[in-house]
Amino acid sequence: MKSSVIQHAGLGANQAQVNVYIGNRPNYQNLPIIEHLQALNNGDIEAINRECGNGWRKVFNVYAKLIFAWRSADATLNAQLAGAECQSWQAYRDRFLLQGASQTALIFPSLDINNQSAPVDIGQRHNGNEDVANFHIIMGRTYAKSMLTASTVNAQALNLYWLDQEFAIDSKARTVVCPYFDYRQLSNIKIIRLVELLMSLDKP
Repeated sequence: MKSSVIQHAGLGANQAQVNVYIGNRPNYQNLPIIEHLQALNNGDIEAINRECGNGWRKVFNVYAKLIFAWRSADATLNAQLAGAECQSWQAYRDRFLLQGASQTALIFPSLDINNQSAPVDIGQRHNGNEDVANFHIIMGRTYAKSMLTASTVNAQALNLYWLDQEFAIDSKARTVVCPYFDYRQLSNIKIIRLVELLMSLDKP
């Protein structure tokens, strides 16, 4: 019987609980052509930042801020994710974010036959781990729409309800669309809103 687990490309843990989908890849070492999830080690985020610039620094920082704010508001998530002892989002970023035991992943676009980026098939977002409640966060309205367009006939398409121009939700698919991970686009106030939407997925 064929496994239902989909092998995504990106950074972080296999079968992660928190899966963030981004429409680009960092130009660092083998990451432009990687076809699997690669767990980071201490120091890797800073190395990528040095090589790839401030844009990727913002992505990692906002991801860490999101997890830190979310786990502060959600005791269940706090118990499930590594790094509960961290006293700041910076410490969490440097010691746990996207590492093997972190339960977090940053999923890149797929590659076509010419090694060009293509949106992840939205029907392949589920990682096959039935033991935890998975969360799926799509970074950016434009990329969310391109993922929907890329869905195949057999894909489990999303049924997104757009709350405004920036946020959308599909509670059944445990998926939220939010602004790109950037200080201006996903400000601290909008991070709080994103946390509220993610927590609403666990409400009956």
